[in-house]
Amino acid sequence: MIGVWAPRAERVRLRRPGQDDVELEKADAGWWAADVELAPGDEYGFVLDDADALRPDPRSRRQPRGVHEASAHFDPSVFSWTDGSWTGRQLAGGIVYELHIGTFTPEGTLDAAIGRLDHLVELGVTHVELLPVNAFNGEWNWGYDGVLWYAVHEAYGGPEAYQRFVDAAHAAGLAVVQDVVYNHLGPSGNYLPEFGPYVRDAERNTWGASIDLDQPAVRAHIIENALMWLDDYHVDALRLDAVHALKDGSEKHLLRELAERVDALSARLGRPLTLIAESDLNDPTLILPREAGGYGLTAQWSDDWHHAVHVALTGETAGYYADFAAPDALAKVWTRGFFHDGTHSSFRGREHGSPIPQDVPAWRLVTFAQDHDQIGNRATGDRLSQTLSTDRLAVAAVLTMTAPGTPMLFQGEEWGASTPWQFFTSHPEPELGEATAKGRIGEFARMGWDESVVPDPQDPETFRRSKLDWSEASAGDHARLLELYRALARLRRERPELTDPSFASLGAELVGGEGTDAAHRAFRLGRGAVEILVNLTGGEMLFAVPKLSRVLLTTSARVHVAEGMLAVPPDAAVVVGPELRR
Repeated sequence: MIGVWAPRAERVRLRRPGQDDVELEKADAGWWAADVELAPGDEYGFVLDDADALRPDPRSRRQPRGVHEASAHFDPSVFSWTDGSWTGRQLAGGIVYELHIGTFTPEGTLDAAIGRLDHLVELGVTHVELLPVNAFNGEWNWGYDGVLWYAVHEAYGGPEAYQRFVDAAHAAGLAVVQDVVYNHLGPSGNYLPEFGPYVRDAERNTWGASIDLDQPAVRAHIIENALMWLDDYHVDALRLDAVHALKDGSEKHLLRELAERVDALSARLGRPLTLIAESDLNDPTLILPREAGGYGLTAQWSDDWHHAVHVALTGETAGYYADFAAPDALAKVWTRGFFHDGTHSSFRGREHGSPIPQDVPAWRLVTFAQDHDQIGNRATGDRLSQTLSTDRLAVAAVLTMTAPGTPMLFQGEEWGASTPWQFFTSHPEPELGEATAKGRIGEFARMGWDESVVPDPQDPETFRRSKLDWSEASAGDHARLLELYRALARLRRERPELTDPSFASLGAELVGGEGTDAAHRAFRLGRGAVEILVNLTGGEMLFAVPKLSRVLLTTSARVHVAEGMLAVPPDAAVVVGPELRR
């Protein structure tokens, strides 16, 4: 039996190469169906009304020749899984690693990424997060222009390669997080509105027409897609892109409904399933228990933590970074999670956010110094490594890996990769490609950037420049930085204070540089009995430490004791704490 939701059609036909069309019969609630069985690999599509153009299945699992062509039947149950003993991983205590399949390896495929899983294990990663892999038009793209959410992009290897990747990750002890986009559809290959009211044409968000969550079938399209990744593909977690763009006025918000369904699936499968939201709202409702009126999601990203750390490291204070030049910014996000928790946001021109209740576990915030957005949405896609010294990159490592939240790294961050991460597209339509390039260049020109330095997203070299250079990881300062990240991951596992979920155990204070610019300050950051001493001033700083404390880790060989105090040189960080009782 094959079916499709097409309430806008008066007639629907199933078309297969070399065979006569089959008329589908109209069923309830806008569905059409036919008693046809497809074999694995069979190509097919739908023809709507009296048109002659074939359209891919909105729930296609595979698009062998791209999103404009026929779908191919794929049966996920055929794959021979070897992860029967996999019991999953909780996010609490974990370390997330965000990567983009197309640029993570030279080959840019899921199978090639399998060959680098050992690197992640040695680094101490527990969760590997893939940027969207859903089918989009063209060969390369960040993945957020997807139009067929159920299909795995063919250039990455398609759905079977995806199963191989998840199976291999589990064999290596790694949980898989899949980034999914339910707030908009890409600009090319989106035929869903021909089938039914998937979008609200008169209502738009930053990226396109708003998804119509008033339609029960559209809500089901989203929820069943989420369950597909977690069940059919054995994925452990979903990262939900920009949930603030999901406009839902129903009595039960889509996110709450999704969390309920995922929790039920988790109980059936007997392994933890995680939902992580990206949200611009600074609203703890997302992660509060449903019993307390929340949605019951597992975690959410904290952009405020990124902004505070970025300003402390770089001194940049333009745009949304302006508020985070405040002397208390880093201390506040360390101890309270959000900086804007009902305070005035100069970037937004209004009060923003709500406080996080102090009984919420701190690990429910995913925290990072770099990610795909905060790098790729800069004019030149420059990483911190393009502007900071190795010493400051080491401080960034300490701040990230000792953070109260769940740390997340972006591919190559662990060795200070010199390769940029730029915005790239490969729209085959010349007019769309030109519009994308002009829009990108114009956006940064209005912000005062020289147009000549903004890379053309359609230029294949923009994509190629963004691929990691793995030879760097074993050379010079890159190798030393990589070893620091590994040492920090070990320390995080060894010291219970560094995974203590209690906000009450946290402390933070500015101890130097209040009157100077934001990039030249010193901090004492506490996690129970463990303290992180950070000196970003221009001179040596003396820190008093408890008598029973010792140095657990330092980024500088020049740290020493002076006048009974711990002397920390500029651009250095030290972790101190008492000996563990065995």
